[in-house]
Amino acid sequence: MRIAAKASILALAGCATACTGSLFQSKAVAPTIYLLSGPTETAAVAASSAASPAPPAPVAVNLAVLKPRVRAGLDTDRIAVLYPDRRLDYFADARWSGPVDDVVQDLAVQAFRSGARLQNVSSDASTFASGYWLEIEVADFQAEYPSARAPPTVNVRLLARVASAGNRNVLGAFRAGSRQTAADNRLSAIVDAYERAVNSALAEIVGSTTRTLTDHSLEQR
Repeated sequence: MRIAAKASILALAGCATACTGSLFQSKAVAPTIYLLSGPTETAAVAASSAASPAPPAPVAVNLAVLKPRVRAGLDTDRIAVLYPDRRLDYFADARWSGPVDDVVQDLAVQAFRSGARLQNVSSDASTFASGYWLEIEVADFQAEYPSARAPPTVNVRLLARVASAGNRNVLGAFRAGSRQTAADNRLSAIVDAYERAVNSALAEIVGSTTRTLTDHSLEQR
C-alpha cells in the first residue's frame, strides 16, 4: 500500500509539473514596438513657414495639450489597417509605444515645443493656473489599402479646438489631415508613412493654433 501511495504521489507531481509548463511557457511571438518621433526644430519651423507667408510671432501664453479623444476602433496601441472592403483590422505582432491618445498627445507637445514660440507647452492641464488648452480629436489614424497588392496610404485626420482655460471660451476650431503613401508594403515603410502623416497634420494644428493665440493676445492688450 505504501508503494502504491508513493507511486500516486509521484504521478501527481509529474502531472503538476507538466501542467505548469503548458500553462506558463507561452510560445506567442513578442510584438515589435514602434515609436513615432516628432519633427526636428528646423523641420517644424520650415513647415510652419510654408503654411503661412510670415512665421507666427512669439506668443507669451501657456498652452496645455489635453489628452486626445480617439475614434472607436483606433483607441488602442495596435496599428490599424483598413482593407478595400472597409474591414478594420490590425497588423499582427506590432504595437505602438502606447495607446494612440498617448502617442498623439506626446507628438503634439513635441510639435508645439519645436515649431511654435509659446511661453510654455505641457500635457498637464493642471500645470498652469491660467492660460489656454488645446483639445484634439483623432478622427482617422489608419493605413488604408486601395487594393490587395498596392502599398497602403496612411490617413491621419485631426480635429482640434483651442480655448481660454479661464472661461473656456472656444477661440478657434481647426481641421488638419495628411495622406502619405508607404514606399512599399513592409511594416517599417508603413510606420514611416504614419510618422510623415501625423507630423504633417500636427504642423497644421501648430500653425493655426499659434495664429489664433497671437490674434487673441493682441486683442487683450
